[in-house]
Amino acid sequence: MADTPDTHKPFNVDLWTYDGHAGALIPLLQAAQDTYGYVSEKAIDYISHVTGIPAAEIYGVVTFYAQFRTRPLGRHVIKICNGTACHVNGAKEVYNTIQDELNINYDDTTEDGNFSLLSVACIGCCSLAPVITIDGETFGRLTPVKLRKIIRQARRKAQEERKQEEVTTS
Repeated sequence: MADTPDTHKPFNVDLWTYDGHAGALIPLLQAAQDTYGYVSEKAIDYISHVTGIPAAEIYGVVTFYAQFRTRPLGRHVIKICNGTACHVNGAKEVYNTIQDELNINYDDTTEDGNFSLLSVACIGCCSLAPVITIDGETFGRLTPVKLRKIIRQARRKAQEERKQEEVTTS
């Protein structure tokens, strides 16, 4: 780590929330994830430094709770509903289709960094099962054909966004 925990504060957090109480570790981790989209090794080192909790113990907490990620998410997040209605109406087929289209598994990000795939317990649109969201936009009553079209449109949109960013940064 180039910066030491003494000279670099990797995320904005009020340390009074910790105040020596182990129960405040979760809000510190949430602050790190809110800042970066995941809990980085650097953030774990910083939290360890300011709290005195060993980094290995903090890492154990991060990997225990499903809410925390240790890798950054892709630019676009796809969530597959695995609630009961979606499960019995084809969530597995939805997963297989996305896996085929994007070469991605749950909790992974595509090699180009454009998409991450997450499993969620319920999206709350049971009458539309099976359901996914892409960046919060809901797509339901999915079939493999319909889903392939949605994924291909999302992929084209992501490629256009990336090209536009390259133009504006050059």
